[in-house]
Amino acid sequence: AALLKMSSDHGKVSSVSTDHTHEELDPDSAASEDTKQGTVICLSNNEVKSRAVVKYSAAPPPATYALLQEKTDLKLPPANWLRESAQLGSAGTTMLGSSSKSKPFSSFGMAYDFIDSIGNDVDVVSDSENIKKLLKIPYSKSHVSMAVHRVGRTLLLDELDIQELFMRSSQTGDWTWLKEFYQRLIDQKWQRKKKSKEHWYEKAILSKFLYYSINGNDVAEPVPSDTDACAEAEGCESAEYGPSWPATFNSSTTEADQSTIPKEERVGNTYALGHVTSVLKEQNLPTLFNEGENSQGLKNDFVRNILWTFEDIHMLVGSNMPIFGGGRYPAVSLRLRDNNKPINILTGIDYWLDNLMCNVPELVMCFHVNGIVQKYEMIKTEDIPDLENSTFSTRVVKDIAQNILSFLKSNCTKEGHTYWLFKASGSDIVKLYDLTTLCEEAPEEKCQNPFTLPVAVLLYKVASNMMLKKNRKHYGTIRTLLLNCIKLLDEEKHPQIIASAHYMLSELFHLDDSSEDEEGNGESLRNGGSEDSYSEDEEDDEEDESCSYTSSEPLQDCKAVAVIKSVGELSVPEKYKSTHKIRPNCSFPVSQDKEEKCRLVLSYVLKGLKAVDSSIKKESDLPAADPNTPIPLKYEESGARAVEKEIALLLDRAAPCGEGLKLPMRSGMLPGSWQHQMKLQLFLKASKAYYVLAEAATNLLKYGRALRYIKLALQCHDAYCAISSGLYPRVLLFHSQCLYLCGDVQLMLAQNASNRAAYLEEYNYQTKEDQEILHCLHRESSCQAFNMATDLATDPEYQLFVSSKCYEAAHDLLTSEALKDLGQEQLAQVLKRLGNIRNEMGVFYMNQAAALQTEKEGGEPAENKYIAIILSLPSPFCHVVRRTVCAAEQELWKKSFSYFEKGMQNFEAISDSVNKALLLCNIGRLMRICAQAHCAMTTEESRGEFSPEEALYYNKAVDYYQRAMKCLGSRESHTAVWDSVNWELSTTYFTLATLLQDYAPLSRKAQEQIEREVTEAMMKSLRYCDLQTESARQPLYQYRAATIHHRLASMYHSCYRNQVGDESLRKQHRSLAELHYSKAVRLFLNLSDAPCELLRTLLERVAFAEFTMAGQSSSAVKLKTLTGALEIMRETCSAFRLIHKELQDQQQKEVNTFTKSEAFDSPTSSGLNTEEVMKLIGVFEPSFSFLLLQLVKLSTTSKRKSSSKEEEQVKLYKQVYSRLLRAEKNAPLIQRIGLYLELLEQLSPPAETDETGPSV
Repeated sequence: AALLKMSSDHGKVSSVSTDHTHEELDPDSAASEDTKQGTVICLSNNEVKSRAVVKYSAAPPPATYALLQEKTDLKLPPANWLRESAQLGSAGTTMLGSSSKSKPFSSFGMAYDFIDSIGNDVDVVSDSENIKKLLKIPYSKSHVSMAVHRVGRTLLLDELDIQELFMRSSQTGDWTWLKEFYQRLIDQKWQRKKKSKEHWYEKAILSKFLYYSINGNDVAEPVPSDTDACAEAEGCESAEYGPSWPATFNSSTTEADQSTIPKEERVGNTYALGHVTSVLKEQNLPTLFNEGENSQGLKNDFVRNILWTFEDIHMLVGSNMPIFGGGRYPAVSLRLRDNNKPINILTGIDYWLDNLMCNVPELVMCFHVNGIVQKYEMIKTEDIPDLENSTFSTRVVKDIAQNILSFLKSNCTKEGHTYWLFKASGSDIVKLYDLTTLCEEAPEEKCQNPFTLPVAVLLYKVASNMMLKKNRKHYGTIRTLLLNCIKLLDEEKHPQIIASAHYMLSELFHLDDSSEDEEGNGESLRNGGSEDSYSEDEEDDEEDESCSYTSSEPLQDCKAVAVIKSVGELSVPEKYKSTHKIRPNCSFPVSQDKEEKCRLVLSYVLKGLKAVDSSIKKESDLPAADPNTPIPLKYEESGARAVEKEIALLLDRAAPCGEGLKLPMRSGMLPGSWQHQMKLQLFLKASKAYYVLAEAATNLLKYGRALRYIKLALQCHDAYCAISSGLYPRVLLFHSQCLYLCGDVQLMLAQNASNRAAYLEEYNYQTKEDQEILHCLHRESSCQAFNMATDLATDPEYQLFVSSKCYEAAHDLLTSEALKDLGQEQLAQVLKRLGNIRNEMGVFYMNQAAALQTEKEGGEPAENKYIAIILSLPSPFCHVVRRTVCAAEQELWKKSFSYFEKGMQNFEAISDSVNKALLLCNIGRLMRICAQAHCAMTTEESRGEFSPEEALYYNKAVDYYQRAMKCLGSRESHTAVWDSVNWELSTTYFTLATLLQDYAPLSRKAQEQIEREVTEAMMKSLRYCDLQTESARQPLYQYRAATIHHRLASMYHSCYRNQVGDESLRKQHRSLAELHYSKAVRLFLNLSDAPCELLRTLLERVAFAEFTMAGQSSSAVKLKTLTGALEIMRETCSAFRLIHKELQDQQQKEVNTFTKSEAFDSPTSSGLNTEEVMKLIGVFEPSFSFLLLQLVKLSTTSKRKSSSKEEEQVKLYKQVYSRLLRAEKNAPLIQRIGLYLELLEQLSPPAETDETGPSV
């Protein structure tokens, strides 16, 4: 018993059509309302799974068929015969009820309409008649001739009518090579076979039966005369055998030949173009072809398209079978059978497969004898395999289907190739040929394959559809599809598809993505497979010995790709094994190197541009250029005004998109044409690729190369602007990125002027590809708009100026109306760059002013003029010889100050307090340079008094430094910048105090006022000396603090000596001097590289004690003062030890001139000033002698009796004094220092020797 199971997840057949309104079913079929599109049919013990989903239907809902009365004569035509009928669809206008002859490109028409299913989801696309013919191969002796094409995992099957093809060949001369091959290897006595009159008779009554079935109430017309019947038969025969094959593209068909071809079947060079869809706007691909220009050969003419799943095989099939209502089910198929002829197995399989594909559950069979209706019989679909005389196994049919699919997928591996599946009439051998390869091997010069263009267009459409999904896992497949598409096409005939395919290939590389995306992109391309072939994913070492693709007849098999030796093999389960997972034969290596990717993109862009240019009929007025001749990138010197004018023109392109260009362009290209749209996208893509190359070169510090690439990027953009009526926001945004990258490169070139020769060599290098792209650009534009901005100049000032103007242009773009909502992120970057370049220009002019000042002084050599002001701290003793400030210097100051102020405004706009603080710090440095230029002069050409102008500028510098610290807020905001500003502020106060002290303006101010100002400035400088924080500047701070205390002590010492009258003020000065001397000594003792400063401070302190003693009258008090002075003198041991060590290191270095490590390990081996040491020794010896002498005198003249200890002390003083007097004055310095150390150590008790230093 047969069982019919219905699926519940699909709609009714009657509701499938989307083009017509729903019609009520016949009451008799109401019980079958639950019929669904998905079915599972079980027959006996063998289950065959079948599921059909109607993807498209042009037919109305099935209407009840007319039950013809018995004895109805089908030879008489009904009144509505051959009239158009919505119920019968296209079957109504032909002599066939269900066409048994497929059109040559029917599968392509379906593939174009259901492009989403092609490549991955569907295994086979074909006419239902072709599917049936394949599955009947083991049962039929008829010939089979089909063309097979592969797209991804999908196979397209079309009937290849050899008879019609060879008839065409005899008329046009095309396909002669295939005809000769066929006659040589297959059928040596090929003749065209005509079908019998009985064949046409059966088709005629079938057509009349179908018209009767939809119009049973019409009265039959009289039977036509014999003459009319003959004409009808001849017409049928002519329609059947008439040439409907598309002409090959190089053949020259005569007018007579063309007249024999129906108008709707004539195919020209663009017969496939109507089906090429444009990619969505996001993909930036122009509309390629007019969708309305559908050619007959590629039109989807089927009444319905069905997605049929037969077991695990997914097929997209086209069917024209009329479907009626009636019976227990809402859908039945009508069949007409001669009662005298039994149903054979081929007819049974035919009926069964038709009903499965169309999801029709029941068959209505009308029997006739000589055209006279006899009876009707209802047969369920699942009962068809068990009909008498036509019994067949559904499981075997399933095995046949799986074996044929596996055989084809295993051997039809190359996309773009046309394969021919052929079985001769009466033969058991099935052969597969690669017609593309045979065509290439043919001796004829022009061997054409009519499938070439449809296949290429389909490959393009599938790739376009995959691109829309933006799934990078498919990028390798897309690349394979497009490369195969390009291989198949002739650039002269199909430049549009080729240009578009090359553009899509360039779009596969996302140049602006992150590193993770790039890695994913590269991986997907590596997995994309070889360019044109696929193979099934089978184990290489597992071979099925029973599966043979070769024949024992080598003569017949030498050209065949594969052979099935016997059709009986197809009935064996899993005879040909194949999984449906496709793997690439070889992986496509994609480098992760960004430059290599960009070069690949540019190669595709160039090919696309060449294809577009080849299609433009009107030649340009430009002279023909030789691509092998480099276009010079020559720098022409020009002034700043010319640059400003050119940069100002950059924004002219930013106008809103207008109505569009109306006149032909420079190359003759018409606005709005596909060439115009394609060039816009290719120019933009090339510009982006060059931009990425420039960015990569900048990161590699190859600034000459980077400037060349950014020049090419801007030239591509210039060409884009030349053919565009206006720029879209995204294009403007990219343009601003190009401009500020150009600014970056020019800035780097200005800062690295020493490497200009290497940069110039990089800049002038050009690849052949770059030259050819430039020639393509010059067809549309002179590409001169950005020359000034991208030239490699020799003047750093010019380069800084160009960089500044590029940033300004980018800023103006980003703040324009078009980009006010899109460019906020980039605007912050540009403002930061603007602030930076203005700081650079301010520093440049500041350095120029300082260099001019230095040259007039005749001080430093020219090569150090730029570094001196930035890196070196101003000396506390600045002897600047100046009378007046020249106009050139003042102009440089104004320029520098102006740029610094503009830079601060830029950083304020983005709330960048750190960089704003740095610019304030630079302004402070500029004020110090101004102060140095305003020093007063004396008539002796020596440094005069500290001038009011100097004080003014130093105070301004202090103000800017304090603003910088206020801007930072705290040290935690940015430690390095805070420390730098803090140091500069301390330095400024120290310099101000030093100059005020050394060159006191006594002509304008009182001594006391100057002393107060000096003390105030020194204490402020001391306040900013950070002695606690460990840093690289800590020793400098310690040295400065020690120097400040020393200077203050010296000043108070001087005041104490010169003060007369006010005793309280003198005591105050004395105590302050003592305080600062003690602090200075303590700080100098912590420094290992300032022995001279320590010695000088100690000697001054001893002199201060001696002066104090001179004013004392009591011997006891004097003795106490002298003893204290001697204690201070003993502290000079620390300074002499450091000096002695320095001298020893110098001697060792002179002895071991080749021992470099000694000199390196000595931190101040070259820092000891022996001349200064000699001067200090000249002060030390008399002072030491005087102290010893006075101590001996006071001790011996004292009235008080001395103790034994005191007597020993006096004796020691005498010994030391004696040795000091007898010392050799001309002895080497190191010996004299050694003697001093020995004498000082004699004066120190053994227990106190080590405590002398720290005790102070």
